[in-house]
Amino acid sequence: MLALITATVNPTLCLEKGWFCPTPLNGYICYDMPSYCDSYYKTAANISPLYQFDAFDWTVLIIYFGILAVLAIYGVYRIKQVIEFWRYSRFPPNAKDTFAEDILPHITVQLPLFNEMYVVERLVKAVTEIDYPRDRIEIQVLDDSTDETVNIARATVANYAAQGFDIHYIHRDDRTGFKAGALENGMKSAKGELIAIFDADFVPKPDFLRKLVHHFTDPIVGCAQMRWAHINGSYNLLTRLQTIMLDGHFVIEQTTRNRTGNFFNFNGTAGIWRREAIELSGGWQHDTLTEDTDLSFRAQLMGCRFVYLLDHEAPVEIPVEVNAFKAQQRRWANGVLQVWFKLYLRIWYADLPLRVKLEMFFRLTGNISYPLMIVASFMQFPLLLVRYNQGLHQLMMLDVPLLFFSTVSVVLFYGSAVWYLDTKRGSRLLHLPLVMALGIGLAFSNARAVLEALMGVKSDFVRTPKYRVEKTDDESWKRKKYKRRPGWLPLLELSFAVYFVFAIAYAVRMHMWGPIAFLLLFCFGYGYMGILSLLQTAGGKRLDSRWRRTSATARP
Repeated sequence: MLALITATVNPTLCLEKGWFCPTPLNGYICYDMPSYCDSYYKTAANISPLYQFDAFDWTVLIIYFGILAVLAIYGVYRIKQVIEFWRYSRFPPNAKDTFAEDILPHITVQLPLFNEMYVVERLVKAVTEIDYPRDRIEIQVLDDSTDETVNIARATVANYAAQGFDIHYIHRDDRTGFKAGALENGMKSAKGELIAIFDADFVPKPDFLRKLVHHFTDPIVGCAQMRWAHINGSYNLLTRLQTIMLDGHFVIEQTTRNRTGNFFNFNGTAGIWRREAIELSGGWQHDTLTEDTDLSFRAQLMGCRFVYLLDHEAPVEIPVEVNAFKAQQRRWANGVLQVWFKLYLRIWYADLPLRVKLEMFFRLTGNISYPLMIVASFMQFPLLLVRYNQGLHQLMMLDVPLLFFSTVSVVLFYGSAVWYLDTKRGSRLLHLPLVMALGIGLAFSNARAVLEALMGVKSDFVRTPKYRVEKTDDESWKRKKYKRRPGWLPLLELSFAVYFVFAIAYAVRMHMWGPIAFLLLFCFGYGYMGILSLLQTAGGKRLDSRWRRTSATARP
């Protein structure tokens, strides 16, 4: 306890004896505690008067550490996946047998389209160049388009039909079910016992079908898929960061789930389905925005086995425009959570090991982190005020373990994917902090999707625009159709970026160097998404061009 001393000296400070008198009354009460003097000066420079814990302090800390604990749990899950990936990466799946050339199964290739005027010819051309007996492959162009794509696709199909290909153009005026509805409609007339699917942004390699088809010699196999590669992954900073994010999913997550006996989801394209597996699982259903994930889990709950080929790739064009990227990520975030609400009872009561059920839980609920990230973002400045007077031991006891699992796990996760794929890894590894920032920048867009799923709001299927951007100097997409409006989210993102500018300035003023690195990630993530969303609209084409050239020049 502090020793109380009555003094009749200067009412402010008893510096010569290390006493502090907080109230200038007759018969001053002074605290015999030299460190209190330092505390006074420290607090006087702080804009916060919260130099001792009260209800507000505890509220801030409990909420903050609660969120950090939840994110850390998902971080532990990511670290588990990384460990299992390196353990099983050397054991690729092998086909049970090989089909003889004269008994190769008949395959229907389905190409679902909606307003894809720039890429439909490229897609159909690539599919017709696939190495597979022509009498055993059927091509369906499933077109729901409402623009010039209709004429382009119809003419393209007619051209290849005249060359002897078994190719059909199927157009719907009613977009019921969106992509799932188009695939379901195509199944009615499909001839193949196997169904291959390619979205419009893919350019499959000639050996695609032969690499996958032999896995269907095992009658239990219901689906086989390849890893996505990236046609335009080096186009700009956004695409470079996207490739790392996608590689994390396709290298670490999909491989680990498949090779450890867990369920993994078909990604909607670049794969082959056994027709019987689709039909027995209930067919394509359109009550979620991720019909591929929905069908995948229903099929595996029915007993189908899936195969994933890590070391073979199907090239895809990824979005070069940030609003298209946001729309894609928002659809995935919304749809995956919808699948959880649809299937969680079937998952819980299924005759499956607990580890398989837990894997599905983490896979389908991971996007819940986005609303939590917004709350955590908003709390960063109050946290600076509350934590100002805390010591290093408190930081070590709580912050470091939780931050390790919630942030370092992200670096290990994406870094492992880069390490596995690349021989020259330095450039992409240096992008990892920016990948983390990009994930933070998606928080508002994806949190909206998560909240819509939680509240049962039915959202439309928003397609991802494709512009046929293949070269790093191609800026023609800026004059093309399909660009999405940014809406009001960029203003919210920019407001949070400004918020973190003030937080960083305060941390620098108070010599609080520890949190600055994390604050910079938040500031860059929100600022990058907000600014780029506005730059890549009609009014910002010229500025965006300069932005892209600057980022390309500064590339590590």
